Amino acid sequence: MALPINTQTTYASVGQREDLVNVIYDVSPWETPMLSSMANVNASGVLHEWQADSLAAPSATNWALEGDNATADASGATARLNNYTGITTKTASVTGTQDAVNKAGRDKEMAYQLIKRGKEIKTDIETALFNNNAKNAGAASTPRQVGGIETYIVTNTIVGVGGADGGGNGTTARTDGAAVAFTEAMLLDAHQSAWDNGGNPDKLFVGSFNKRTASGFTGIATKYKDVADKKTIASVDIFVSDFGEIKIIPSRHIRSRTALLLQSDQCAFATLRNMETIQLARQGDSDNKELLCEWTLEIRDETACALIADLTVV
Repeated sequence: MALPINTQTTYASVGQREDLVNVIYDVSPWETPMLSSMANVNASGVLHEWQADSLAAPSATNWALEGDNATADASGATARLNNYTGITTKTASVTGTQDAVNKAGRDKEMAYQLIKRGKEIKTDIETALFNNNAKNAGAASTPRQVGGIETYIVTNTIVGVGGADGGGNGTTARTDGAAVAFTEAMLLDAHQSAWDNGGNPDKLFVGSFNKRTASGFTGIATKYKDVADKKTIASVDIFVSDFGEIKIIPSRHIRSRTALLLQSDQCAFATLRNMETIQLARQGDSDNKELLCEWTLEIRDETACALIADLTVV
């Protein structure tokens, strides 16, 4: 059927308004379950320190003579631990023209860019918390670096052939070994080891592949999504072992080859400077702002936690 002569069509007309939805869609992963689940404390120096202690081993022969004089028992010194603060930044630069023109999906360009940069900083921090990165004191030309959680856990670890633990105090990264499949026996062994050492770990962080593996464990008791908890956005499974319940939490930012079994009250996020927006000097017709956070990781007593390393991811 032919188009009638002189019929006006969209192909030849001028002046059609663009059909641009007034929303900007972004599905980039920005949830931070590890950061959201940790206690927040204050740091007061670039070297953040804390102490850990332990009780004497129990004795089945602690008997005293009637009327005997008291004798002082041996008392060991506390362990003094530390981590360096690191500065995480993002900068936005917007021309005056871009901020002034009529835009779809946002009003002020700078406000929109700062929201994006804030989410990016949070995911950078989340990734660094999980990272196998040794702490660094820094220098005039070298930025300070925060020691990641993998460098602190050494007491309760299960590693692949050739794998080796880090320094236990953030100074040395662990050595990766040959990959092995994640099993329920590994999780039970790690949980038992942490419990035997006085810990009560309650969260297991894993990547997507090993989350699916863990969902097949026989110890999974119930599955739910707590929509009321705005901090943990991902789904959570409950694993029940002889030593308590563990929430299995998938993370997009953990090293996919690692499973971390953590006791919540033994991990903290310490800030020397909370997230702040800094107005930078204007350069010509551009506005420049920097988002900045100075922070560190506090692993209060690594013996309460466990690490299962060198897991297969495919």
